[in-house]
Amino acid sequence: MSTEVLPPVAPEVLADAVEQLSARLRKKLDAAIADCAARAAPGADGSVDVPFGEDAVVTLRPGPSGTVTDAAQAVCTCLLAPRCLHRAAVLGAAPIADGGETESGEPYGEPRGEPARGGDGGGDQVPAMSPVSGMAVGSGGGRTESAAAASAGTAGSGGAVGSRGVPGDVGSAAGEGPAPVLTVAQVRAASALWDASAEALSAGVTAGGAVVQAELLRAAHTARLAGLPRAEAAALRVVRGLRAARERSNGQRLGELAGAFRELLAGAALLASGSAGAVAAGTSRRAYEQGGSLWVYGLCREPVLSATGYGGVATHLLGAEGSFFSVSDVRPGGLARAKGAGAASVALGGAVLDHAGLARGGLRIVGATVSADGRLGAGRGVSATPVRGVDWSEEPVAALFAKPVREAMVSALGDGTDGSGVSGAEPSGAALLGCDVEVVGAAGDHLLVRVVDGGPVLRLRPAHPHPELPHTANLRRIAEHPGLVVRVLGRPDPERAATLRPLAVGPVPGASCTLRLPEEWLGRADLGYDRLQGSHFPSAAERPAPVGPPVADGPDPLADAPLWRVRRLLETGVAGGRRAVAEAGRGTDTAALVAPLRRAGLGGAARLAEALTAEADRRPRDAFGRLTDASADGYARAWLASAVHLAAAERSLVVASWS
Repeated sequence: MSTEVLPPVAPEVLADAVEQLSARLRKKLDAAIADCAARAAPGADGSVDVPFGEDAVVTLRPGPSGTVTDAAQAVCTCLLAPRCLHRAAVLGAAPIADGGETESGEPYGEPRGEPARGGDGGGDQVPAMSPVSGMAVGSGGGRTESAAAASAGTAGSGGAVGSRGVPGDVGSAAGEGPAPVLTVAQVRAASALWDASAEALSAGVTAGGAVVQAELLRAAHTARLAGLPRAEAAALRVVRGLRAARERSNGQRLGELAGAFRELLAGAALLASGSAGAVAAGTSRRAYEQGGSLWVYGLCREPVLSATGYGGVATHLLGAEGSFFSVSDVRPGGLARAKGAGAASVALGGAVLDHAGLARGGLRIVGATVSADGRLGAGRGVSATPVRGVDWSEEPVAALFAKPVREAMVSALGDGTDGSGVSGAEPSGAALLGCDVEVVGAAGDHLLVRVVDGGPVLRLRPAHPHPELPHTANLRRIAEHPGLVVRVLGRPDPERAATLRPLAVGPVPGASCTLRLPEEWLGRADLGYDRLQGSHFPSAAERPAPVGPPVADGPDPLADAPLWRVRRLLETGVAGGRRAVAEAGRGTDTAALVAPLRRAGLGGAARLAEALTAEADRRPRDAFGRLTDASADGYARAWLASAVHLAAAERSLVVASWS
């Protein structure tokens, strides 16, 4: 279903329209939504008309921002308006607007300033680094091996489950003192959000239609009014995922929706307990603190492309003492702006240079303002002067490539959180990993490289597979030169074993078979903007002859572990709801699920999976022996416990794969 003509609609407007419908009309809502977008036609005054037969026309008149933010901006000519099916259907077919904006004008409902990357399915989606991204412990959160193992052990042993089903260690991951107590209104809003999320999870994609989504949107709006913007953002991601799954969008992946549910439920549970602090609640605007005087040097730049139509560039910088910083320029414009923003001017303290120059240069900043994730602010008191950049072989950048790869990987993933065990929505401030590698060759959809001096074999995957961005073409060009030695700067993929998403490459100092880049590139190529050519590589005569048989793709502990059975069970629940999980756990299917887990020593995962299937199949009876509907609360607790354990166990396997 195309929604290009229909303007975005605020979540609360859609929720109110669905609430006003009678029970009979609610049953017809999903069918009515199906073809609304196809009938939409733009009007001369900026409005959009959607006809329903001869007697009913729904007109949307968005405000100056282009969004329908008030119920009066959506009118219908039928006699039942505004409590009519036509009006609710059109609002349900329109895109969901973000609940708020960040200081830079980027959408809050999606990960802000998310560098352009995604899964193998392509499309404008966010990641994978992603893990994940969001509210609580998950595949997108960056944590050390010991922390992941601790979480795995706690959940795996059926450890104490806190309020609303969150394992006891989730709320204490911050390693801080007692967190500030939330207000009564915030706790109530979080509890309402948990209830709506549990009902949506119990329904699944198949039954998660417009009515279920509207309840979740209403709870998300209440969370925003209570001062819980992170919870609202997580809820909006789930609703968008449900819509994409029901519409069978090409860019939608069931695993991403399962991750979004996990983050929403874990965050809502933590907030509903009343013990969460400001980090879990989030802020609607990015907070900046005084950073004093800074010397920063450019590392690379990467395109930014969000699923909500924002595009731009993020330039990564390194401080004189090894801290990571970034400067971003993200605005509406999508792919076109992401491709052109690499040469846009830098709006920071009056510095006269563009992002291409900053990525290969440096700045001396006086009165700097810095956010918690390393984003540099452009306040009135900030003054920046361009300085000479440093080569990757010079300090302080050279220290990035001197660190052992496993230690660098743990550091890079660890810096991806905000210190609370909460996976940040913005990887722009996350640490990058640098290493020298030797090209082995292409293997399927990725490039195999071996870390020099006896390091592990890594898989290089495009930071973003979009065909109009040069990441994939550049990696394919590098794969044509086995034996080539290159210096790689990128970001570890926390969801794949021994996988690096490279952002830039350069020659290795002193190596004879390495890249030969133009002088104006200053020893580095940004894979998201620069395109490698044949002249940038040594000739065939200069490359060393291959020694021994080709190196095959190494073992993948994540794929080989029977944890995929748990992942499939959780995704089955997201797709088909509670009934699908109950069917998957009946009869011999239960033994086929848990026996391989126990043989592999994953007893905790087996017990949690059994508890989930048992809860899904629970059919309570009232005092007269009649069957009643089981509460979604217990099922959501069981699903979340298994999901959190799975994320921690998979993170431990990913960390081990870098050895």
